[in-house]
Amino acid sequence: QIMIRASFFVFLFAIGIQVSGQTYQPTAQNLVARNQFQDNRFGMFVHWGVSSMLGAGEWIMQNRNIKVKDYVLLKETFYPSQFNAAEWVGAAKAAGMKYIVFITRHHDGFSNWDTQQTDWKITNTPYGKDVLKQLAAECKKQGMQLGLYYSTLDWYREDYPYTTGRTGQGTGRKTGGDYASYLKFMKAQLTELLTNYGDIMSIWFDGHWDQTNPEGSKDRSSRINWKYNEIYELIHQLQPACLIGNNHHLDPLPGEDFQMFEKDLPGQNHTGLSFQKPSDQLPLETCETMNNSWGYNITDHAHKSVKELVHYLVKAASLNTNFLLNVGPMPNGKIQLENIDSLQLLGKWMQQYAPTIQGTRGNIIPTQEWGVLTAKSKNLFAHVLKKVNTDFIFVPYTVGKVKSAKLFSNNMNITFKQVNEGIFIYLKNIQQDPINIIFQLELE
Repeated sequence: QIMIRASFFVFLFAIGIQVSGQTYQPTAQNLVARNQFQDNRFGMFVHWGVSSMLGAGEWIMQNRNIKVKDYVLLKETFYPSQFNAAEWVGAAKAAGMKYIVFITRHHDGFSNWDTQQTDWKITNTPYGKDVLKQLAAECKKQGMQLGLYYSTLDWYREDYPYTTGRTGQGTGRKTGGDYASYLKFMKAQLTELLTNYGDIMSIWFDGHWDQTNPEGSKDRSSRINWKYNEIYELIHQLQPACLIGNNHHLDPLPGEDFQMFEKDLPGQNHTGLSFQKPSDQLPLETCETMNNSWGYNITDHAHKSVKELVHYLVKAASLNTNFLLNVGPMPNGKIQLENIDSLQLLGKWMQQYAPTIQGTRGNIIPTQEWGVLTAKSKNLFAHVLKKVNTDFIFVPYTVGKVKSAKLFSNNMNITFKQVNEGIFIYLKNIQQDPINIIFQLELE
């Protein structure tokens, strides 16, 4: 049944999906890439750049209304002498992650690669090296896929149309913007990124919301025409398999290959950002921080426990959604120890339980009081995420016949009973794990 669902998914895209009156027809390579993206399930987000030097998150330029003429001085002292791409990629790999999404350019406009389109870039700092080139080479070496975050919003450039934006009004710009010029700039930068750094898994856009009313407003239309058709066509021409996602907090637009959610699971809206309906046609991804900050923040000590992070990952997988977990490295280029510790503990869990997450599909049954379900081939994985006070759990799965039930951690056979309404799994003599118990149900 799961295989049939996947085949139907591919068929839908093979004939082209009609969205908002336009038809986008992904290539065969793109469909394969989407499937691989879903199999990956777990990735690392990296927020880092000159803003890290100030130790107060990546929005500090906006939050403190720092003028461009002052902010640009950070370029003169940014020297991440301890940056080591092998350590970053190794930390992600040890955690069981399959891809990294790296901030190439955030809202402050600083480019973390040797772009030829602006002098506001890392190769014009005392450090002088192209960190993206190093990271791309190391990802290739260690078998890690690489996605690139790219901000469409800019608090630094004069040609970004900031007068109609929600942010960036206090950075001292005077010309009012020129989107034709800015679009040309973005296209040139994206061409560099998709030409000079090998295979790129995804482009992760952010900033559309700057030109709309706040999330939850009845009218979320953009105050400018971003000309996404031109931007998306360029990306797919340069790398047909590259997946496009846009953090606009809206339903997917034509040309996009996956839908993202910010600090929310699909269908939830704890942040006030996620009013969009989860797509039943595109792969899904949610991103989350380890504490409460994306960029390095020296006063944010609200680090999530490993139990919280594992549960987030498991719940995401049960909703057919990837989990992109953020780190905000220090200005010296090192990932802070608290994050490294969490990644190592996540890796210890993934060493044992990754098969119940990666390569699985979700949305098999609704979330239950006891936990959630993931599925792969002819196997169902029941993740018990809380202490159960009865001697059984009930799985309302009615599609196939269960051949066996086992405790995934040690392959011990478990007593079960299947009825028309679902499956009873009996918990007698089962020691409840403080993080997660997983039962494997094999179907005939």
